[in-house]
Amino acid sequence: MKTFTDDEMNQQMINARPYSLVILKPGPNSSDESAPSLMWEHARRNFGLRDAGVLAATLVVLDDSDLWGIRVLTGTVDDTVALMNEDPAVAAGIFTVEVHPCRGFVGGATEAD
Repeated sequence: MKTFTDDEMNQQMINARPYSLVILKPGPNSSDESAPSLMWEHARRNFGLRDAGVLAATLVVLDDSDLWGIRVLTGTVDDTVALMNEDPAVAAGIFTVEVHPCRGFVGGATEAD
């Protein structure tokens, strides 16, 4: 693993981009009988968002915590909240979401694309 100098780090940091971090947790209707089909449509929507360049990363949490997923979106917090409110699983109460502003390098890349 390379050790970066302060100058190299400062040069790379200017390439950090703004993102919105989405935390998905089970909602009040997470055990509803419609949950599996709505989660499938949620996943289909994620493929569309990824294809459109809006969804930078999507992670499913596999442990027994109350976290179900993490998403990183390229829009502002307000844009991301609006997008997530349109998600069929969120609208149906299968998921709840928290959205936080963040900045960084998705995919571990430190160079600008």
